[in-house]
Amino acid sequence: MAMDFLAGCAGGAAGVLVGHPFDTVKVRLQVQNAAKPLYRGTFHCFQSIIRQETAFGLYKGIGSPMMGLTFINALVFGVQGNAIRALENDTPLHQFLAGAAAGAIQCVICCPMELAKTRMQLQGTGEYKSKSKNYKNSLDCLVKIYRKEGLRGVNRGMVTTFFRETPSFGFYFLTYDYLTRYLSCEPNDSYIIPKLLLAGGMSGIVSWLSTYPIDVIKSRLQADGVGGVNHYNGIRDCIKKSYEAEGWRAFTRGLTSTLLRAFPVNAATFATVTLFLMYMRAGESIPECEAVPAIQQPSSL
Repeated sequence: MAMDFLAGCAGGAAGVLVGHPFDTVKVRLQVQNAAKPLYRGTFHCFQSIIRQETAFGLYKGIGSPMMGLTFINALVFGVQGNAIRALENDTPLHQFLAGAAAGAIQCVICCPMELAKTRMQLQGTGEYKSKSKNYKNSLDCLVKIYRKEGLRGVNRGMVTTFFRETPSFGFYFLTYDYLTRYLSCEPNDSYIIPKLLLAGGMSGIVSWLSTYPIDVIKSRLQADGVGGVNHYNGIRDCIKKSYEAEGWRAFTRGLTSTLLRAFPVNAATFATVTLFLMYMRAGESIPECEAVPAIQQPSSL
């Protein structure tokens, strides 16, 4: 368990470093004003951020997912592993249920982490050098939100995070389990790493597609209030106003950057985890390929 935990931490860190720029673009596209959009699309958003805010602008808010990484890994590994053991039989349904349980419980850390990440990503939008910073870092962001809005403010978007993460992790583990079986993932296979990369990357894409509209609503609710103006009174009001203003396309904003991010993030995570375990377990016999959760924005994935 300790070895898997450390491997997951290393893999998760690699995934965050690779995928955070895509996540920043996703959030910017999700919450921009539809009437006066700053960005025409994914690639224009990338170009604009780099030109206006330098490449470091793509990494705004990275401290938050990095801070929560250890705790999220601990919860996901512990809950998923214990759930599989409690269910006894390793079936597709049990893989889904174990993953869903892990996704549901880690929301306690994931939600505040993503709130801080979102607020930091939106800070200084379009500015080469921020003239005034509301938050020094992710921790300072959460502290200030707590002082102003209390515990409820820190957990803004918890319901939508729960509805996103629960089925998302379920589909992730189910897809990964199916693909590793289909690809005949064996420890002594010379193509083990490419197979894990493919299985992890595709699993990440499937998990995002399964709950993406919910993620858009979550981002909008967590970004609501930035600048001192609140636009939504809750989940239902956010869905209604988003649809009335932009139609069904509102719920797919940022999807391109998310899918572009999903594959390399999960690929980097699995490659790092695999190499870590191969090095640490050199000389030992590894019984089978085990499913390892990919940590993204857990958007996790």
